[in-house]
Amino acid sequence: MNTWLLSLQNSNSPTYDMMISFHDFTMIILIFITMLITFMMMLMTYNNLLIDSYSMATQLN
Repeated sequence: MNTWLLSLQNSNSPTYDMMISFHDFTMIILIFITMLITFMMMLMTYNNLLIDSYSMATQLN
């Protein structure tokens, strides 16, 4: 048996095909939201570090 002939079964109904499309679309949205939240958390951490360093610099003067 040829290994390149092994693949997933095609969808048998339009409903299943739409479910696959919905899954793909949902995963794209979830990845976008996860990346957005990660980026916001990184910005908040960087902002807190800047505020802390600025407050330390003003306390020394």
